[in-house]
Amino acid sequence: MNLDELLKEYAELETQLADPAVHADQGRARTLGKRYRHLTPIVGTYRELDSVREDLVAAKELAGEDEAFAEEAAELEARIPQLEEKLRHLLIPRDPNDDKDIIMEIKAGEGGEESALFAGDLLRMYLRYAERLGWKTEIIESQHSDLGGYKDVTVGIKAKGDEGVWSRLKFEGGVHRVQRVPATESQGRIHTSAAGVLVYPEAEEVDVQIDPNDLRIDVYRSSGPGGQSVNTTDSAVRITHLPTGVVVSCQNEKSQLQNKESALRILRARLLAIAQEEAEAAAQAERKSQVRTVDRSERIRTYNFPENRISDHRVGFKAYNLDQVLDGELNAVTQALIDAEMAEKLAQHS
Repeated sequence: MNLDELLKEYAELETQLADPAVHADQGRARTLGKRYRHLTPIVGTYRELDSVREDLVAAKELAGEDEAFAEEAAELEARIPQLEEKLRHLLIPRDPNDDKDIIMEIKAGEGGEESALFAGDLLRMYLRYAERLGWKTEIIESQHSDLGGYKDVTVGIKAKGDEGVWSRLKFEGGVHRVQRVPATESQGRIHTSAAGVLVYPEAEEVDVQIDPNDLRIDVYRSSGPGGQSVNTTDSAVRITHLPTGVVVSCQNEKSQLQNKESALRILRARLLAIAQEEAEAAAQAERKSQVRTVDRSERIRTYNFPENRISDHRVGFKAYNLDQVLDGELNAVTQALIDAEMAEKLAQHS
């Protein structure tokens, strides 16, 4: 979409949002409002650039009579390339999922109990990061290990404002490798293990239509570490989506109905990701980095405890504040990945 079309769309949105009838449908009003807020900085920058160009013409005309206008013309001329560059950045096509909340799965991989403990460390890191940004988190499903880590944990993360969680955490999907002396190691040797992270944009019911006839729903008793039963009723739920073969199990809640709702929520997110992969080559390429087998050799990031170092291998990011990162100070890491994506997009559209 070119700039003229965006300006026309913005004017149409202003008209629609001024109509009280539109606000009778809250869902539509939210959608229109979100798009309006996204276009506002683009239109504002364009108008500012247009105004500066007009002022520059006037200042140049008056510069012959008054030196003050010559100085003003020089200042205005310097602002134009800055505004043009800002507008260029704003016009780069956005990821359509950037405004969405996410569902994240963290899975222990190679390394046994140590990997499960590291999966727990990653969960805490993301929970603390979300807390710092004022996001809401919810453990949807979890399977604990014997030493208090996680074999598998699924968490929902929701933003409060307009910036979606996906825009900042979409790059977390992949294999995370840890190098440290495990709690289970008696001789002080450094071990390497890995945990896998999968990130999905959370799907609304309107995003993914699920035919009940396409689902096989099984119920069973919840079990804790070691396989022991944790309740006496069949409250755990396993849903199989027959057309795709996607299977989701939930047992965290005591109610079968609540577990079914949680499982459907995860299923919708997974199906949305699959649909987007099939529909868009760009989305498919983006998700190739989310390794589904937790193999240490295919890591995206390394957490080295002896050197207090964190390294992201995709963009060459390296810092020596691992303790702070694991406590939720993730901004520098995520920003490096966001900046790399923006640089790539600018190169594609230059």
